[in-house]
Amino acid sequence: MFLSNYETIYILKPDVNDTINLSLVNYYQSLLKEKGAQNIVVQHRGRRHLSYNIKHYYDGIYVQMNYQASGELLKFLDKSMRFNDNIIRYLTIKQNIINSINIY
Repeated sequence: MFLSNYETIYILKPDVNDTINLSLVNYYQSLLKEKGAQNIVVQHRGRRHLSYNIKHYYDGIYVQMNYQASGELLKFLDKSMRFNDNIIRYLTIKQNIINSINIY
């Protein structure tokens, strides 16, 4: 099975407390492992001011996940994040990592 590199960033509501924040991080990390993702790295980016308000929120808590997975996992992750009331915005991008070889 071929795995591609992906990066998912999601923004939580600013009024989410630390226990809900950590439970969501653990939930999505275990979900990725369960569905066959590898090399999962989760980074808390902290609370940041949004450039424009989203659903009447001016701040958000950013969480970034980098992982290797199949494309089918993205559909399941998308559906899970879409129906989560604590997430106000999310985005998944495919990373193209090119190994460059210098020939002299």
